[in-house]
Amino acid sequence: MFYNVSLDLFCRQKKIFNFKTYFYLKFHVSYSKDIITLHYKDTCKKMIFKSNTSPEKRQLYHAVFIPIVVSLAMIISFLMEWGMNLDFHFAGVHPRSLSNLWGIFTLIFVHSGWSHLANNVISFVILASCLYFFYKQVATKVLFLSYIFSGLILWIIGRDNWHIGASGLVYSLAFFLFFSGIIRKHIPLIAISLIIAFVYGSMIWHIFPWELQDPISWEGHLAGGIVGFVLSIIYRNQGPQKPLKVWEEESESEDMEDTVDFEDIEDFDTNNELPDK
Repeated sequence: MFYNVSLDLFCRQKKIFNFKTYFYLKFHVSYSKDIITLHYKDTCKKMIFKSNTSPEKRQLYHAVFIPIVVSLAMIISFLMEWGMNLDFHFAGVHPRSLSNLWGIFTLIFVHSGWSHLANNVISFVILASCLYFFYKQVATKVLFLSYIFSGLILWIIGRDNWHIGASGLVYSLAFFLFFSGIIRKHIPLIAISLIIAFVYGSMIWHIFPWELQDPISWEGHLAGGIVGFVLSIIYRNQGPQKPLKVWEEESESEDMEDTVDFEDIEDFDTNNELPDK
């Protein structure tokens, strides 16, 4: 009853549909689906489509929402570790240790320092927002599978040490965005691929070991690159596609049929002359 009344007041006030109201509706729908969904469709539908928010801005808000939420979780986790003088390294991945298999789910929320955190958070927000903006039909699937399998592959191929950070997830998103544009051969998506290559092209060198005891987890980078490349192939037929050229052969043939033979008209006129009075 509380949710029904709160949403009814929300609709009567006729607030503009924006980022806050969108989250407000989704929050209540998730907790009282049967009541709020019906009330939302009947009462709030007209109000939402009268919004002053342009579709482009609304799409941008939706694209950055999940990346910002995940990034805030990374930052909060690091602040808790740093502020309380804790050590969360055990939440990373220790390859081929069954007792630490759960670390593939918490790996991205552990970082070694401020620079490590900043590099991963900024890159993740940019790449994940591009993913949700240009590939919104498959974005959630790609993000979830990248999150799971980049950590799982790292758990299989990694060195016998602790691996932390969201670099594997970042690499997976970067590789997916790059190869998806190339595979789909659609000019706007190819432009995104070129921008990714220009900004993050140097990432390719960090998927190989350069030192005997390399402090950087190149295995995590390699795992993320593999996952991103494979996902770009799996979902190549889903999401935005290169538009097909439609040749107007039928319309041209109809135009030819509609043309009139002027010789037949002349013959008709000569054979049907009116008699002189």
